[in-house]
Parts: sequence; structure tokens; C-alpha cells
Amino acid sequence: MAETTSLHGPPREPSSKLWKGLFAVTGIMTTLVTYGVLQEKIMRVPYGEDHAFFKYSLFLVFCNRIMTSAVSAGALISSKKDLNPVAPIYKYGLVSVTNILTTTCQYEALKYVSFPVQTLAKCAKMIPVMIWGTIIMQKKYKGRDYLLAFLVTVGCSIFILYPAGSDLGPNDAFGRARENTIWGVSLMIGYLGFDGFTSTFQDKLFKGYDMEIHNQIFYTTFCSCVLSLTGLILQAQLLPAIQFVASHNDCFFDIALLSTVATASQFFISYTIRTFGALTFATIMTTRQLVSIMLSCVWFHHQLSLEQCIGAVIVFGSLYAKTFMRNATPKLSPSDNEQNGASSLVKGIP
Repeated sequence: MAETTSLHGPPREPSSKLWKGLFAVTGIMTTLVTYGVLQEKIMRVPYGEDHAFFKYSLFLVFCNRIMTSAVSAGALISSKKDLNPVAPIYKYGLVSVTNILTTTCQYEALKYVSFPVQTLAKCAKMIPVMIWGTIIMQKKYKGRDYLLAFLVTVGCSIFILYPAGSDLGPNDAFGRARENTIWGVSLMIGYLGFDGFTSTFQDKLFKGYDMEIHNQIFYTTFCSCVLSLTGLILQAQLLPAIQFVASHNDCFFDIALLSTVATASQFFISYTIRTFGALTFATIMTTRQLVSIMLSCVWFHHQLSLEQCIGAVIVFGSLYAKTFMRNATPKLSPSDNEQNGASSLVKGIP
């Protein structure tokens, strides 16, 4: 598609785009790296003099969704957009169910595996996305997609199967039991399966609807609030979770900050996709995962074996190759870019 010239004079100076780029990168890196550190701290580090561990994953989901739904509702009201649902409510609810399962598996996995293992395993989400895309949407993928998926799988397997010797003891530096590879990996497989299904499923459910991004986010997260609250009540976890937070002020602060950065990250993701497109966004997100692993290793004293370093190089090398290969594909139209942005926002809600 030919480039269009501005109707209001010459194009903006390159420095303007540079500052926008720095704003996008700083926003995504700050919010999502902080989110990663906080979720590991909440799930793996004890609180208070009694050294108690927070164990109510669904409560974290509930808090995150309340914050996101409130902000998205405010965005709809301030922009004078229609608050009425565009699609049938059950479609938002179906996406919410799989999204809650995805996030719960993510938090629960941190009880059994370290954040670096979890983050690198999450890089393999392209595999279930391809599987679900083939089953649900009848999509066809190129040979290079299967090759990159295979390399990511190999790299993740090496990283998980060859932990550093210091990670094999009975307890970590904070007194929590060391990695239970079988159960932890099972939860991560559940995360990958539900996450891949969510992204494909929502694309199919919302296809054909002229849906504003905040409308989709609001109703999806509102349904998640109702479902997660119901789950907390049925499992008799709501009052214990509130009591734990009330008796550990630092835990309350961590959860409040976690919900805040999770919600703020959606603004920066939306801004990046709209301003620079999906290619730049994918590059930033891959870099963010690498930085998160490095920061977690320093902050929480994780040591990586030589084999794990090799596995990480294979995974991130494959992801960067996949991202830069998109340069050879035709550019998306603005409407396609915006639709991809909506999908990335809902399936990427932490």
C-alpha cells in the first residue's frame, strides 16, 4: 500500500517518533517487568514475622480484573462510547472462563517452578496457538513456523530439564520447597493450552463485530470479576484471602501495585500497537521476557546452568527470528492492525 502524505504539512521530525518509541518501550518494560517481579514475590516469598505464604491465586485474578474493568469503564465513559455490550454476554463470559483458567495456572505454577522457568515456558505459546488455530479456525502454517516452534520447544525442554545444581536442594532461599518439575510443568502446559485456546476462541467468537477495544476489555474483565468472585466464595477462600491481606500490609501493597501495573500495561500495549504496529510490539515483548528472566535471577538468587543458558539462547533466538521474518510479509491495513491490537489486549491481560 502506497504511503500517504500529511494533509497538514511535511511529515513530523524523526525525533518525535523517537520520543514516542522511548515512551512505548519504557512503559511496557516498566509495567510488565514490575508485574513479573511482583507475581514471583507474592507467590514465592513469605510475608510477616510468621513467614506465611500467600496461596490464593484466584484472589489475585479477582483484584486484577476489578482494576482493569473499572479503568476500561472509565475510558468508555470519558470518551462517550457506548457502554452496551456489542456481542452477546455469553461470548464475553466464555472468553473470561478460559482467561481465568490461564491466569490461575500461571500464578499456581509459581508455587512449584521458578519465574525464569515459567517465563521461558510461556515463550512456547506459539505451539498451542498453532494447534488451536488449525483445529478451530482451519488455519494453515508455513514450514518455517513449524521449524521455529520445534526450536522453541527444544530450547524450553533444555531449560526445564537441566536446572542449576543449586536449584536441586529441598528449599529455596525463602524457605519454600524447591521446584516440583512434574506438577509445575503440568500447570504450565495447562497455561499454554488455555492461553492458546483463549486467543483463538475469542477471534472466532468476536469475528464480524464492530467492537471498540475498551468495550471488549470491559465486558471480558467484568465477567472475569463475577466468575472469580464466585469461585472464591464456593472454595471458601474469599475471607481467608482478605484476612491474610489485612494482617500483612506489605502483601496488600504488593497486590495493589500488581493490579495497577497490570492495568497500566494495557494502555502501553494498545499505544504501541496503534503507533508502531505488531512487529515492534512483538520485539519489545520478547525483549521484556529476556529482561524479566535476568532481573529475576538477580533479585531472587536464581542460578542458571550452562545448559539453561543454551536453551534460553535457542528460544530467544528463534523468537527474534520469527519477529524479523515478518518484515517480508505485507503490511496490515490500519483496521487489521487495530483488530490485532484488541486481540492482543484481551488475551494478554495478566
